[in-house]
Formats: sequence, C-alpha cells, structure tokens
Amino acid sequence: MKPFRFKQFTVNQDKCAMKIGTDGVLLGAWTTVKDTSYSILDIGAGTGVISLMLAQRSYAENIEAIELDGDAFEQCTENFEASEWGDRLFCFHAGFDEFVDEYTEEDPEEAELYDVIVSNPPFYSEEVSSGDDARDQARQNSSLPFDELVSGVSKLLSPKGIFATIIPYKEEENFIALAAQNNLFPNRITQVRGTKNTEIKRSLLEFSFTECTYTPNELVIELERNIYTQEYIALTKDFYLKM
Repeated sequence: MKPFRFKQFTVNQDKCAMKIGTDGVLLGAWTTVKDTSYSILDIGAGTGVISLMLAQRSYAENIEAIELDGDAFEQCTENFEASEWGDRLFCFHAGFDEFVDEYTEEDPEEAELYDVIVSNPPFYSEEVSSGDDARDQARQNSSLPFDELVSGVSKLLSPKGIFATIIPYKEEENFIALAAQNNLFPNRITQVRGTKNTEIKRSLLEFSFTECTYTPNELVIELERNIYTQEYIALTKDFYLKM
C-alpha cells in the first residue's frame, strides 16, 4: 500500500489495521489547540495521523500517543520519527486502561496532566467480522468501551484542558451522558453529513470540566462526488495535497 502524503508529512499505513480515513482527518483538523497547549495525548493512535496533524497545528512540546496493537505501534513510531516534529512526538505501546492505572499511581503532585486529549475511538458495538482480526479489534469498542474512555480521560485531563472525539451521531446523546457522569461537559459540537441530503453520520464533540452554553453546528463534506464544500476545504486545506 502506498504511503498517504499530506502537505507537510507522509504517513505509512501498510502495517495498520485501520487506514487513514475522513474521521481521523476531521478530528485532527477540528480539535481546538491553543498557543498555551503544552501537552497533548492521542488515545488509540493507529498510524499517528491525528498526532502529526496536531504537531503541525500547535506549539505543543509534548505530544504523546497510546497504541495497543503491536504493528500499529511500530508504524506510528516510524511515522513520528520520519516527520519534522519527531522530537515532540512519542508513542507508548500500551492499552488505555494500563496507561491510566500507571498514571494514577504516580504522585499527584508530580503527574503532569494533559491540556488536550483526542481520541478517534473504536465504535462498532455489534460484533463485526471482516476476516481480519486486527481490523476487527480496532473497530470494535469492546477494545475501548466509551465509559472506560471517558472515565480515563477525566483522570488525565488538566483542569482547563479539552477532550475532543468523533463518534457516530446515533451515539451522541449516550456519550454526552457518560461524560457528564465524569464531570465533562460539551462545549462544542459539529454534526457531520456526507452531503446536504444525507443523514447526519458523525458527531465531533469537544468537552471540558466547565459547563457552558453551545449550539451544535453542521459540516457537510461534499456537494457531490469529489466536489467538496467550502467549509470542508477550509478545515482540511492545510493538510490534503489537492485542497
């Protein structure tokens, strides 16, 4: 499989079960990063594309990723090292639960919490089988249930930090309720349609520990096949070669 070339970096994905897709690129481009964001955590990094996008977009000195699958971990590390931001990027070979356990065992005074946490989580709750065990594991949320994700994030996020994720629209209400149980509240929501006339497919969600009023907005990706909306172009033009 050919590498996926972006404007400022290249991503190899031949060893990864989950290839680069629109969801990851949307999340990497949409997530809020501030000049004061020092540390970023990418949960379930896969190829590392979201971390690389956030490295391009931010001055964060410490961008860490977690990846459970051995092949994906190796490829993510290679993609990090091949980029111009290799000194700011690091991938851990670990499951999220053990990462959280290890982190929370540290002295609270010394543990550095994250300013930004992102995750493009597995979300196929039904059992799916493609014949590729690694791909199926990467797609099924049994490998990272939403409640486990949100609970862990609440322990790792700094008091003024933000957590951003992308999930199926049908899961939005349930995910927001789970987040509220962990004192995380939506500050920003973008609901994504493929075209103007199709159903909402995805929800981009951004949470913090602060409750605030917000109005969900919509993003339509295409006017017609391979003809992109101005909003989608504006969001992704710094990354895609042909935007």
